Amino acid sequence: MTPNQLQHELKKKHPFESLEQEATLNIVRTNDQFQNRFGRLFREHGLTSSQYNVLRILRGEGRPMPCLDIAERMVQVVPAMTGLVDRLEKQGLVRRDRCTEDRRVIFIELTEKGAELLQRLDEPVMELHRTLVGHLSQAELKELSRLLEKCRQSVRSADCVRSAE
Repeated sequence: MTPNQLQHELKKKHPFESLEQEATLNIVRTNDQFQNRFGRLFREHGLTSSQYNVLRILRGEGRPMPCLDIAERMVQVVPAMTGLVDRLEKQGLVRRDRCTEDRRVIFIELTEKGAELLQRLDEPVMELHRTLVGHLSQAELKELSRLLEKCRQSVRSADCVRSAE
């Protein structure tokens, strides 16, 4: 039996134990490679992927947002949102404002410096998207997204079952 691409990349001597294992490891391997490429791009601009994500969320919303709302919209779960915002504030990319009605709520706002940085990153980020998946057809991209969303739905369903137990 001829080894498949992932088996070859990993120098794995024996076939995968199941198609589910192979598919899952393909997702993990691809995510790792994509994250490395995006991480390199963001580091060139003094950011992490999570910091970039916070800035994009703020720009998309167009107004100051409570820190918890930003955390809910993150692409990747961030355990220490406060530290992440601390670093962005120190760089002058966001500012904090405590809510006058509820002192526990802290609003985060994108600064002009943050907006300018995002604008400089817009084209390089789009170019990286094109480099990574631009060789796929529109139909393939839609199918890939549909399948990945279906995978995430199974994770949510499994989480619901566990929390009900």
